[in-house]
Amino acid sequence: MVLSAHDGRALTFSTRSRRESPWAPGRVPSYRLSMTIRHLRQPTVDCAEPRELAEFYRQLLGWEYAPGHEEPDPDGDEFLLLVDPERKARLGFQRSDATVPPWRVGARVHLDLEVTDLAVGHDDAVRLGARPLTGTPEEEGHADDPFRVYEDPSGHPFCLCLDR
Repeated sequence: MVLSAHDGRALTFSTRSRRESPWAPGRVPSYRLSMTIRHLRQPTVDCAEPRELAEFYRQLLGWEYAPGHEEPDPDGDEFLLLVDPERKARLGFQRSDATVPPWRVGARVHLDLEVTDLAVGHDDAVRLGARPLTGTPEEEGHADDPFRVYEDPSGHPFCLCLDR
């Protein structure tokens, strides 16, 4: 079966059963689409004050500003980038006047951050300005899945998850 994408590119699909996932381990998807996207560059968080929020996450994660992003721009920072000094991970912050929808009502994406000790991670996050949105895993009834949900200083939800 051949379908046409909205931009005129051809998509080819096999007629396999619906239950058979094209994403099963070791399988190649049954369609082909000519694209150049291969890797996620970084998630970017929209926020009113990129420098303030980047500084919160810089301290929480122990990451560094990307070269050229260390000093505040006198005209205001429109975009900032943090990098993990130990891995190829990045996190961007971009100025936006958009409001952050409340967690569990309208939030669309959140960050899951690994910690080696949930109690220490909680103390660090709160000290830096995060607000807990849930109780401990035991209080919330999921002791076997240790994570807690927080709101960063700009109102974005994020989770601290125990590294097991």
